Amino acid sequence: MIYFLLYFVSEVFITTEVASRLGGLMMLAEIVFSAFIGMVILFNFRTTLIVNIMELRERRLDANSFYQRNLLGLLSAILLILPGILTDFMGVLIQFSLLSTLIVNRFKPKYPEYNSQTQPKDDNVIDAEIISDSPALR
Repeated sequence: MIYFLLYFVSEVFITTEVASRLGGLMMLAEIVFSAFIGMVILFNFRTTLIVNIMELRERRLDANSFYQRNLLGLLSAILLILPGILTDFMGVLIQFSLLSTLIVNRFKPKYPEYNSQTQPKDDNVIDAEIISDSPALR
């Protein structure tokens, strides 16, 4: 409850200060513009979800990134729709963090190479393949 009151008071103070500097019409334009961007993100959420499911199925995306992309994208869209400067700022920051995550994941290798340093080498194990035509082994 205290966090909600802290958020509410800070939202009112920040929005009032920005509105006094920008003016009423510019503040209205900012609220409408950010709500429009939030609605566009929500309308495209279904397509984004389908693409993320396909990447998860192809193992190009892990479960943590899947949750992060979808839930944080939905949260940022809702924050952009809500009126206020603080919520818009938080929504834009979340979108930029998602964008930076997508850029980093784009250039990161899809499948990490096998690194012998990650697996301890055991000299007592002999790798072999046994090929036999015996029907007893089939």
